Amino acid sequence: MAHIVAGKLHWQWSPEQIAGWLKRTYPGDETFQVPHETIYRSLFVQARGALKKELLEHLRRTRIMRRSRHHTQKTDNHGRIIGAVSISERPATAEDRAVPGHWEGDLLCESSNSQIATLVERHTRYVMLVKVTSKDTETVTNALIKNARKLAQELYKSLTWDRGKEMAVHKRFTLATDIKVYFYDSHNPWQRRTNENTNGLLRQYFPKGTDLSVYSQAKLNAVARRLNERPRKTLNHETPAERFNQSVASTG
Repeated sequence: MAHIVAGKLHWQWSPEQIAGWLKRTYPGDETFQVPHETIYRSLFVQARGALKKELLEHLRRTRIMRRSRHHTQKTDNHGRIIGAVSISERPATAEDRAVPGHWEGDLLCESSNSQIATLVERHTRYVMLVKVTSKDTETVTNALIKNARKLAQELYKSLTWDRGKEMAVHKRFTLATDIKVYFYDSHNPWQRRTNENTNGLLRQYFPKGTDLSVYSQAKLNAVARRLNERPRKTLNHETPAERFNQSVASTG
C-alpha cells in the first residue's frame, strides 16, 4: 500500500483525501483502511533521508494565493458595475448546491500583470481555468464566452463574479451565452468561499510571484484536471470529475 500512498502524494493529494479514497475504493479490505493521521506519522517519523524530503515536498500547502478581499476592494479594479444583479437574487438551487450548473468565477492575478480566470461549479466543485491575455473587460468577456460555449446549457445556468471592472460588460456575456450573471456584495468575502478555496488550492501549482502568462490553455487544463481528480471530503471522498461526469451523463 505504501506505493499507492506515495503515488497519490505525488499528485498532491492530502493524507485525508488518500485515506478517504482508500476507504471508498477498498471498503471490505481492512489492510487498506488507514487513518490519515497514520499517513502523516509515517511521513514525519518513519520516513528518512531523500524519501522523506521528496514526499514532504508534495504535501498540500495551506496559504492562500490571493491578497485579502479587503485589499482588492480598494483598488481601481473594483467599483460600481452598471446593472449588476446581487448574489441575493441568485436562485435558491444555486445557494443550496442542489443542482449543477451554477458557477463562481474570479480573476487570479499575479506578477508581470498576468492573470487567469478561475471557475468552480458549486454542486460538484468542478474547476475550469481560462487563459486571458489581459484583464480588460473585452478580453475577459470574450474568453469567458468562448469557454462557456463548451458546456451544455443545463451545466452552465449562472455565473457569480467579483465586482471587478473586468466584468463591466456582463450583459454582453449574458446575451451571447444566455447565462445570467450575479455579483458578490461589497465587503462580504464569506459569500465567495467556494471560489476562494479553489484559488488557495491553485497556489500549489502557481506559487506567489508566478508569471501566469507563460501557461498555455493546455497547461491550465492539465492543472484543472489535477484538482478535479482529487477526492474531496465534502463530496464523500468522490472526485469533482466523478460528480461532474454524472451531471454530464444526466443531461443526455
